Order: sequence, then C-alpha cells, then structure tokens
Amino acid sequence: MKTKEALLNFCWDHFNDRMENLKKSRASLQESLNSETKSSAGDKHETGRAMVQLELEKLGKQFSELEKLKEVLQKVDIEKRSRKVGLGSLVETTNAHYFIAISAGAFNIDDIAAFCISANAPIAKLLLGKENGDTFVFNGKEHAVAKVL
Repeated sequence: MKTKEALLNFCWDHFNDRMENLKKSRASLQESLNSETKSSAGDKHETGRAMVQLELEKLGKQFSELEKLKEVLQKVDIEKRSRKVGLGSLVETTNAHYFIAISAGAFNIDDIAAFCISANAPIAKLLLGKENGDTFVFNGKEHAVAKVL
C-alpha cells in the first residue's frame, strides 16, 4: 500500500502545482488588466483589455478542468481491494505499471516506473474491469495484466 500512497501523493502534488501555476497566471493577468485600466484610452487600450479578458476566460476553463481532477482524486480509494482494475488500482502489465487516477506522468518508486493515467486514457479504458491474467491489445501489441493492486 505504501507504493499506492506515494503514487496518490504524487498525483496530488501534480494537481497542487498546476493549481498554484494557474493562480499565479491569474494574478499576473489581473495585474495587467489593472494597469491597462490606468493607461490611456483608445483602440490600443481596448485591444489590450480584450486580450487580457480572453486570457482570463481561458484560465477560467483551466480552473474548471482542475476542479474535475480534484473530484477524481478525492474519489481514489487506495485502501480498496479489488481483483478488477478500477479507479485507484495499480496495475502491473507485461510492459508497464499504471496507476489509474489522473494524468500526472511517470513516477519512480521502489525501482518501479509507474505511469499515472486518467481513467479516460485509451490504455486505461482497455484496462478497466480486467483481472490478473486478462489480455488486451494496445497499439497493435498484446499485453497481459500480471497483477492488480
């Protein structure tokens, strides 16, 4: 369970880093918007404000996406024991290890490289519901589930 706990913490760290970066970007854009307000009026001023507004809207969408990731992470139960692959499973296949939670990249622990992937990732969709010994084809290659933790 220590491995799954470390993987979940890695996913939370990834989430928190992204949230922090978005907050910094928002603060910077807000500062730009405030300085645009103080500058002279005219077409250039209006264009600058519009550009900042568009960027703030994009950030809003990114915050919304991050909230969805947070909801997924809150549902991950690393204590749950199941023979079938599901959210929170650490899956050992013949080619790689996968932790089903959010897409956060590769994490090395105990000499194992595990990929933190979203349940919506193409390979995760193939893994969900599989048990030890089950096989599946991904990118034209046959893989087998060796262990579900």
